Amino acid sequence: MARIVLDKISFSYGEQPLLQDFSLAVDSGEICCLLGSSGCGKTTVLRLLAGLEVPQKGNISIDGKIVSSSGQIRVKSSKRSLAYIFQDLALWPHLNVYENVAFGPRENKWKDVKARVEEMLEFFGLQEMAGRYPHQLSGGQQQMLAIARSMVMQPKVLLMDEPLSNVDVKLKHKILELVKELREKFGLSIVYVTHDHREAFAIADKVVVMNKGRIEAGGSVDEIKNSQNEFVRYFLEY
Repeated sequence: MARIVLDKISFSYGEQPLLQDFSLAVDSGEICCLLGSSGCGKTTVLRLLAGLEVPQKGNISIDGKIVSSSGQIRVKSSKRSLAYIFQDLALWPHLNVYENVAFGPRENKWKDVKARVEEMLEFFGLQEMAGRYPHQLSGGQQQMLAIARSMVMQPKVLLMDEPLSNVDVKLKHKILELVKELREKFGLSIVYVTHDHREAFAIADKVVVMNKGRIEAGGSVDEIKNSQNEFVRYFLEY
Protein backbone atom coordinates (compact mmCIF):
# COMPACT_ATOMS: atom_id res chain seq x y z
CA MET A 1 0.00 0.00 0.00
CA ALA A 2 1.11 3.56 -0.60
CA ARG A 3 -0.34 7.02 -0.02
CA ILE A 4 -0.60 9.13 -3.17
CA VAL A 5 -0.60 12.92 -3.20
CA LEU A 6 -0.95 15.33 -6.11
CA ASP A 7 -0.27 18.83 -4.79
CA LYS A 8 -1.33 21.87 -6.84
CA ILE A 9 -0.64 20.22 -10.19
CA SER A 10 -0.82 22.18 -13.43
CA PHE A 11 -0.51 20.40 -16.75
CA SER A 12 -1.12 21.48 -20.34
CA TYR A 13 -0.83 19.95 -23.80
CA GLY A 14 0.73 22.76 -25.77
CA GLU A 15 -1.33 25.81 -24.88
CA GLN A 16 -4.37 23.79 -23.83
CA PRO A 17 -4.57 23.56 -20.03
CA LEU A 18 -5.90 20.19 -18.81
CA LEU A 19 -5.29 20.48 -15.07
CA GLN A 20 -4.83 23.68 -13.09
CA ASP A 21 -3.97 23.83 -9.40
CA PHE A 22 -5.24 20.25 -9.08
CA SER A 23 -4.83 18.56 -5.70
CA LEU A 24 -5.81 15.04 -4.67
CA ALA A 25 -4.84 12.64 -1.88
CA VAL A 26 -5.45 8.89 -1.99
CA ASP A 27 -4.89 7.18 1.34
CA SER A 28 -2.89 3.99 1.68
CA GLY A 29 -5.08 1.00 0.81
CA GLU A 30 -7.87 3.15 -0.59
CA ILE A 31 -9.82 2.61 -3.81
CA CYS A 32 -10.28 6.06 -5.33
CA CYS A 33 -12.47 6.37 -8.43
CA LEU A 34 -12.01 9.33 -10.75
CA LEU A 35 -15.42 9.85 -12.32
CA GLY A 36 -16.27 12.10 -15.23
CA SER A 37 -16.91 12.41 -18.95
CA SER A 38 -14.31 12.03 -21.69
CA GLY A 39 -11.81 14.87 -21.80
CA CYS A 40 -12.21 15.94 -18.17
CA GLY A 41 -8.62 15.02 -17.24
CA LYS A 42 -9.09 11.61 -15.59
CA THR A 43 -6.59 9.72 -17.74
CA THR A 44 -4.14 12.63 -17.52
CA VAL A 45 -4.05 12.15 -13.75
CA LEU A 46 -3.14 8.47 -14.25
CA ARG A 47 -0.45 9.31 -16.79
CA LEU A 48 1.07 11.85 -14.41
CA LEU A 49 1.09 9.30 -11.59
CA ALA A 50 2.71 6.73 -13.87
CA GLY A 51 5.42 9.14 -15.00
CA LEU A 52 4.23 9.12 -18.60
CA GLU A 53 3.61 12.87 -18.35
CA VAL A 54 5.35 15.55 -16.28
CA PRO A 55 3.49 18.33 -14.45
CA GLN A 56 4.49 21.86 -15.36
CA LYS A 57 3.85 22.88 -11.77
CA GLY A 58 3.25 21.10 -8.47
CA ASN A 59 4.47 17.92 -6.80
CA ILE A 60 3.43 14.29 -7.02
CA SER A 61 4.40 11.94 -4.21
CA ILE A 62 3.94 8.18 -3.80
CA ASP A 63 4.65 6.45 -0.51
CA GLY A 64 6.07 9.65 0.95
CA LYS A 65 8.58 10.22 -1.87
CA ILE A 66 8.29 13.01 -4.45
CA VAL A 67 8.32 11.31 -7.87
CA SER A 68 7.60 14.34 -10.09
CA SER A 69 8.05 18.03 -9.39
CA SER A 70 7.50 21.14 -11.55
CA GLY A 71 8.77 19.87 -14.88
CA GLN A 72 11.07 17.16 -13.52
CA ILE A 73 10.81 13.39 -13.24
CA ARG A 74 12.51 12.53 -9.95
CA VAL A 75 11.64 8.83 -9.93
CA LYS A 76 11.26 7.05 -13.27
CA SER A 77 8.15 5.00 -14.02
CA SER A 78 9.81 1.62 -13.50
CA LYS A 79 10.84 2.56 -9.96
CA ARG A 80 7.44 3.83 -8.74
CA SER A 81 6.12 0.42 -7.63
CA LEU A 82 2.94 0.83 -9.63
CA ALA A 83 1.08 -1.02 -12.36
CA TYR A 84 -1.02 0.59 -15.10
CA ILE A 85 -3.84 -1.26 -16.85
CA PHE A 86 -4.62 0.63 -20.05
CA GLN A 87 -8.06 0.83 -21.63
CA ASP A 88 -6.85 -1.19 -24.66
CA LEU A 89 -5.03 -3.66 -22.31
CA ALA A 90 -1.80 -3.41 -24.38
CA LEU A 91 -1.10 -7.16 -24.27
CA TRP A 92 1.89 -8.50 -26.20
CA PRO A 93 0.22 -10.20 -29.22
CA HIS A 94 3.30 -12.28 -30.10
CA LEU A 95 3.64 -13.73 -26.58
CA ASN A 96 1.42 -16.41 -25.12
CA VAL A 97 -0.34 -16.07 -21.77
CA TYR A 98 2.56 -17.46 -19.75
CA GLU A 99 5.09 -15.29 -21.57
CA ASN A 100 2.97 -12.15 -21.15
CA VAL A 101 2.88 -12.65 -17.38
CA ALA A 102 6.55 -13.66 -17.23
CA PHE A 103 7.80 -10.70 -19.28
CA GLY A 104 8.22 -8.24 -16.41
CA PRO A 105 9.92 -10.63 -13.95
CA ARG A 106 12.27 -11.87 -16.68
CA GLU A 107 13.20 -8.30 -17.68
CA ASN A 108 13.95 -7.58 -14.03
CA LYS A 109 15.93 -10.83 -13.72
CA TRP A 110 13.86 -12.29 -10.88
CA LYS A 111 15.02 -15.69 -9.64
CA ASP A 112 11.58 -17.17 -8.92
CA VAL A 113 9.89 -16.33 -12.23
CA LYS A 114 8.24 -19.72 -12.76
CA ALA A 115 6.73 -19.93 -9.26
CA ARG A 116 5.47 -16.33 -9.35
CA VAL A 117 3.94 -16.66 -12.83
CA GLU A 118 2.20 -19.92 -11.94
CA GLU A 119 0.80 -18.31 -8.80
CA MET A 120 -0.71 -15.51 -10.90
CA LEU A 121 -2.10 -17.89 -13.52
CA GLU A 122 -3.78 -19.93 -10.80
CA PHE A 123 -5.21 -16.90 -8.99
CA PHE A 124 -6.71 -15.49 -12.19
CA GLY A 125 -7.90 -18.86 -13.55
CA LEU A 126 -5.58 -18.84 -16.53
CA GLN A 127 -3.61 -22.07 -15.99
CA GLU A 128 -5.29 -23.93 -18.86
CA MET A 129 -4.73 -20.97 -21.21
CA ALA A 130 -1.01 -20.64 -20.51
CA GLY A 131 -0.03 -21.62 -24.06
CA ARG A 132 -2.65 -19.53 -25.84
CA TYR A 133 -2.08 -16.15 -27.44
CA PRO A 134 -4.15 -13.04 -26.61
CA HIS A 135 -6.21 -13.25 -29.81
CA GLN A 136 -7.27 -16.77 -28.78
CA LEU A 137 -8.79 -15.54 -25.50
CA SER A 138 -12.23 -14.17 -24.75
CA GLY A 139 -12.58 -10.53 -23.74
CA GLY A 140 -12.85 -11.52 -20.10
CA GLN A 141 -9.77 -13.75 -20.28
CA GLN A 142 -7.80 -10.93 -21.91
CA GLN A 143 -8.87 -8.67 -19.06
CA MET A 144 -7.70 -11.22 -16.49
CA LEU A 145 -4.40 -11.59 -18.33
CA ALA A 146 -3.82 -7.82 -18.28
CA ILE A 147 -4.41 -7.73 -14.52
CA ALA A 148 -2.25 -10.83 -13.90
CA ARG A 149 0.59 -9.32 -15.91
CA SER A 150 0.38 -6.19 -13.75
CA MET A 151 0.08 -7.93 -10.39
CA VAL A 152 3.01 -10.29 -10.96
CA MET A 153 5.31 -7.28 -10.42
CA GLN A 154 4.02 -6.84 -6.85
CA PRO A 155 3.07 -3.16 -7.12
CA LYS A 156 1.93 -0.99 -4.23
CA VAL A 157 -0.31 1.10 -6.52
CA LEU A 158 -2.65 -0.07 -9.29
CA LEU A 159 -3.86 2.40 -11.92
CA MET A 160 -6.88 1.29 -13.98
CA ASP A 161 -8.09 3.31 -16.97
CA GLU A 162 -11.68 2.49 -18.00
CA PRO A 163 -10.95 -1.25 -17.66
CA LEU A 164 -14.56 -2.33 -18.22
CA SER A 165 -15.45 -0.26 -21.25
CA ASN A 166 -15.50 -3.29 -23.58
CA VAL A 167 -16.99 -6.04 -21.41
CA ASP A 168 -20.56 -7.21 -20.84
CA VAL A 169 -22.59 -6.54 -17.70
CA LYS A 170 -22.08 -9.99 -16.16
CA LEU A 171 -18.32 -9.78 -16.54
CA LYS A 172 -18.32 -6.23 -15.18
CA HIS A 173 -19.72 -7.43 -11.87
CA LYS A 174 -17.12 -10.20 -11.69
CA ILE A 175 -14.20 -7.86 -12.35
CA LEU A 176 -15.48 -5.20 -9.94
CA GLU A 177 -15.54 -7.82 -7.21
CA LEU A 178 -12.04 -8.87 -8.26
CA VAL A 179 -10.77 -5.30 -7.91
CA LYS A 180 -11.86 -5.24 -4.27
CA GLU A 181 -10.29 -8.66 -3.74
CA LEU A 182 -7.01 -7.47 -5.25
CA ARG A 183 -6.87 -4.60 -2.79
CA GLU A 184 -7.23 -6.99 0.14
CA LYS A 185 -4.98 -9.80 -1.12
CA PHE A 186 -2.12 -7.71 -2.45
CA GLY A 187 -2.35 -4.63 -0.21
CA LEU A 188 -2.93 -2.11 -2.97
CA SER A 189 -3.88 1.51 -3.28
CA ILE A 190 -6.02 1.76 -6.43
CA VAL A 191 -6.87 4.70 -8.65
CA TYR A 192 -9.68 3.66 -10.99
CA VAL A 193 -10.90 5.84 -13.87
CA THR A 194 -14.45 5.51 -15.20
CA HIS A 195 -17.27 7.50 -16.78
CA ASP A 196 -19.87 5.15 -15.25
CA HIS A 197 -20.99 6.15 -11.74
CA ARG A 198 -22.38 2.65 -11.16
CA GLU A 199 -18.88 1.20 -11.42
CA ALA A 200 -17.50 3.84 -9.07
CA PHE A 201 -20.26 3.34 -6.51
CA ALA A 202 -19.72 -0.45 -6.55
CA ILE A 203 -16.08 -0.37 -5.44
CA ALA A 204 -14.93 3.05 -4.27
CA ASP A 205 -13.90 4.21 -0.83
CA LYS A 206 -13.57 7.68 -2.32
CA VAL A 207 -15.22 9.09 -5.45
CA VAL A 208 -13.81 12.18 -7.14
CA VAL A 209 -16.06 13.81 -9.76
CA MET A 210 -14.06 15.73 -12.34
CA ASN A 211 -15.12 18.36 -14.86
CA LYS A 212 -12.85 20.29 -17.22
CA GLY A 213 -9.69 19.48 -15.30
CA ARG A 214 -10.95 20.29 -11.83
CA ILE A 215 -12.67 18.48 -8.99
CA GLU A 216 -16.36 19.27 -8.64
CA ALA A 217 -16.81 17.07 -5.57
CA GLY A 218 -15.01 14.35 -3.67
CA GLY A 219 -16.01 12.07 -0.83
CA SER A 220 -17.58 8.75 0.07
CA VAL A 221 -20.16 7.11 -2.17
CA ASP A 222 -22.97 8.39 0.05
CA GLU A 223 -21.55 11.92 0.04
CA ILE A 224 -21.41 11.95 -3.76
CA LYS A 225 -24.90 10.46 -4.08
CA ASN A 226 -26.26 13.21 -1.84
CA SER A 227 -24.11 16.04 -3.22
CA GLN A 228 -25.86 19.32 -3.86
CA ASN A 229 -23.29 20.32 -6.46
CA GLU A 230 -25.21 21.17 -9.62
CA PHE A 231 -22.79 19.49 -12.00
CA VAL A 232 -22.60 16.31 -9.90
CA ARG A 233 -26.38 16.03 -9.73
CA TYR A 234 -26.65 16.53 -13.49
CA PHE A 235 -23.88 13.99 -14.18
CA LEU A 236 -25.45 11.30 -11.98
CA GLU A 237 -28.83 11.76 -13.62
CA TYR A 238 -27.38 11.54 -17.13
